[in-house]
Amino acid sequence: MITKKIDENSVSLIPEESDDLFVLRRIIKKEDKLTGDTTRAIRQEKEFARPDRGERIKIRVALNVEKVSIDDVVDRLKVHGTIIESDSESVQKGSHHSLTLKIGEPITLTKKKWGDLEKKLIFDKKENFGFLLVAIDTGDCGIGRLSGTHLKLMPNMYSGVSGKRYKAKFNIETFFEDVQVAVSSSIREDDIIIIFGPGETRKRFSNYLLETSIGKKHKIQVIEGIDSGGEDGIYTFVKSQAMKQAMSESKLAKVSHIIDEIMLLVNKKSNKFTMGFAETEKANDVGAVESIIFSDKVFEKQDEDKIIEFLNQAESKGVEIFSVDSTTDVGLRVSALGGIVSLLRFVPN
Repeated sequence: MITKKIDENSVSLIPEESDDLFVLRRIIKKEDKLTGDTTRAIRQEKEFARPDRGERIKIRVALNVEKVSIDDVVDRLKVHGTIIESDSESVQKGSHHSLTLKIGEPITLTKKKWGDLEKKLIFDKKENFGFLLVAIDTGDCGIGRLSGTHLKLMPNMYSGVSGKRYKAKFNIETFFEDVQVAVSSSIREDDIIIIFGPGETRKRFSNYLLETSIGKKHKIQVIEGIDSGGEDGIYTFVKSQAMKQAMSESKLAKVSHIIDEIMLLVNKKSNKFTMGFAETEKANDVGAVESIIFSDKVFEKQDEDKIIEFLNQAESKGVEIFSVDSTTDVGLRVSALGGIVSLLRFVPN
């Protein structure tokens, strides 16, 4: 999340991934002031204007927040409230409206008083970088950016080595040049580049990249043991032991380790873990929870406000909270386990 403190009460925010939207869901409260861009239908008074339709115009409004909810559409939040400020004279103050919060779109959040947990959630940056994953072979290349536990894939790239383009003579550097352009469009300032795939192509591409401006600005790691290129290679890597070693300090590696530990406890028939909301809530009530992982699946069966209150209460006790989504294997595994799991400090009576 990109954050900029405006004054004691207001902070400018730009969510960069699904995790950030979960954070916003946890900190935006009733009576907060939320400012952002939206569209609104304005009825036209022209002679030939249709009476039942208005022109949609882009406006900037400030809402007095009444309700916040996770939208049915992935990676969105809905904030409902009454308009207290607007840059359009056509918009009446006091009317009801909703803002849809999306990844990459800036907002300003104003509170009468910021709580310690709210400050921690948006200002404590445990991981302010991402990983640009490149799964390359002579035939194809997959590129994905991993931020937190969210994986965003680009469409597969193909070299044409077995097709018409290189039928006469295949030039691998022409393919490398295309991949380098794609990497340039996806990478962010502090990202680490991780390259893997079958054969020696990964090393050759790493050497090629080191001679470019990207290679001079970013750390590059070449990983062995992943024998697939393209999108399949990306998915193989993010659930591999190689990922945990190469990205040991990353959020995904930590979450993967917790899930593996829970599965080990299951096999040992130990009760030092919980699955599902009811079990996790009960364990948290007696201070037994050490860490929690949850996915959006948990909101399908439980009251959303109750879950948000529970998560904030748990974190205020010192519990580590991790959110995951369906873009990675760990997210799918958590969803299959009821949408929420936890490791315990001790087994409650």
